[in-house]
Amino acid sequence: MTQPQRFRLDIAYDGSNFAGWAIQPGLRTVQGVLEEAITTILGRHGETIRVSVAGRTDTGVHATGQVAHIDLDEDRAARVRRGRPPRDGLHPTGSALRRKVNGVLGQYPDVLITNAAPAPDGFDARFSAVWRRYEYRIADSISFRNPLERAQTVWHPSPLDVDAMNAAAESLVGLHDFATYCRPREGRTTIRTLQRFGWIRDDRGVLVADVRADAFCHSMVRALVGVCVAVGEGKLGVADAERLRSELERSNEFAVMPARGLTLAEVGYPSDALLGQRAELTRQRRSLTDGRDPFAEFDPDDDGG
Repeated sequence: MTQPQRFRLDIAYDGSNFAGWAIQPGLRTVQGVLEEAITTILGRHGETIRVSVAGRTDTGVHATGQVAHIDLDEDRAARVRRGRPPRDGLHPTGSALRRKVNGVLGQYPDVLITNAAPAPDGFDARFSAVWRRYEYRIADSISFRNPLERAQTVWHPSPLDVDAMNAAAESLVGLHDFATYCRPREGRTTIRTLQRFGWIRDDRGVLVADVRADAFCHSMVRALVGVCVAVGEGKLGVADAERLRSELERSNEFAVMPARGLTLAEVGYPSDALLGQRAELTRQRRSLTDGRDPFAEFDPDDDGG
């Protein structure tokens, strides 16, 4: 019997009307909607087709660069390919899978498969990932507010000091225990490597944060953005962001920002030759006293954002 073939799925969604990625009883979730659509095409005998994802985003968080994978045996792959051959020059099974699932999702869906293709050997959407990158958007002047983008942008009532926010963000970069900036979960580590954190104004003046880490614990990105906003308002000093991080306790000195401004933009993976090694390494829990290895390890069970 041949082994199932793994397919990488690149996914985008508007998180406004989803209760996050992960399936929850009685709630509409990205995973639930996507798996239902895939199962409509490929399910048999009441079976649900499961999807493994790179990072489970929270309620209201969006994605343009989410990554997942599914495994298809030859029977299911053949069923996907039935019908007209692809005209886009892509892999016949991947192209047909994307087209048919998106067809089930509808003409204007709030979740969409943007690409589907055979995955390299050793690829695991969740465990092979090296980093996740989020963006956060804030319009801090009425002249920057665009009603067409209100679902993806937080409207802040007063101007923010982007230079101070950048200084605060830079002070948090590195390998640290981010317990102050994470919602605690029993048995889960809050140690992360924040690889990049900075702010720019786009060509329309909207503030955009670029936040990249090996992984993020629950509500971490929105908390990091929140402390920067407090600094940008002048309510906290630049040094307070690092001070609060060192205290390792949740603080009421800043507010966690709303989910609407947050988008999972990209997931990074090592070279194909290192995918399997990476997947094994990331199943191990890391502590600050562990020896360094070529990859930044993390607990992959926490939610992103």
